[in-house]
Amino acid sequence: MTSPRELVTAEPEHEPGGLRERKKVATRHALGVAAMRLAMDRGLENVLVEDIAEAAGVSARTFNNYFGSKYEAICALGFDRAMRVGAALREQPPGEPLWDAIVAAVMSEYAAADHALDEDWMAGIRMVTSTPALRGEYLKVQAMTQYSLAEAIAIRLGFKAGSSMFPRILAASVTAAVQAAMDRWLHADPPTALAPVIRASLAQLADGMREVLPAARTPDSADRR
Repeated sequence: MTSPRELVTAEPEHEPGGLRERKKVATRHALGVAAMRLAMDRGLENVLVEDIAEAAGVSARTFNNYFGSKYEAICALGFDRAMRVGAALREQPPGEPLWDAIVAAVMSEYAAADHALDEDWMAGIRMVTSTPALRGEYLKVQAMTQYSLAEAIAIRLGFKAGSSMFPRILAASVTAAVQAAMDRWLHADPPTALAPVIRASLAQLADGMREVLPAARTPDSADRR
């Protein structure tokens, strides 16, 4: 999940996605930020869909166009991050080694900011991971992270869709490594920066994958597109 931050402005229509799509992304982001802030300020049980919509400057009807519940809205920032990680992996240079590309894609979502002392951000993570009402949505975020990564890994390796389990296995391993890092960061005493913990977790995973990744770069021709 990301820290609540100012709503990004829509870019000109000639930019990728166009003005209309940019506005949709901005509205979704605003609703996600509003939902998280209100849940932390008031308590999850005291937040209504109408409250979230009002805080984001839209109608309740607009909220329902984006989310099916307040729980989904609260977890939207994490869901969107999952999609961005997959997109970032697809955008890495074609000749870059697979593992280096994965690390770069994951760290693109964590390296820019130091959340060591961001108490609000940490409180949001704890709320999502520990509140029974949010666990279902949190599991969806984890599943989407794996799916987005697996799809990008398969494309990068040239696998046919569904021909190999390796992309899903590797994506699940990366997701687990990030989650392990998040858990350690949340309980670190004294507080520490998140990005180095995630990088260290990925490095430990890489140590256990050294013999697997080279083989994955040269799959059997039957696994190729």
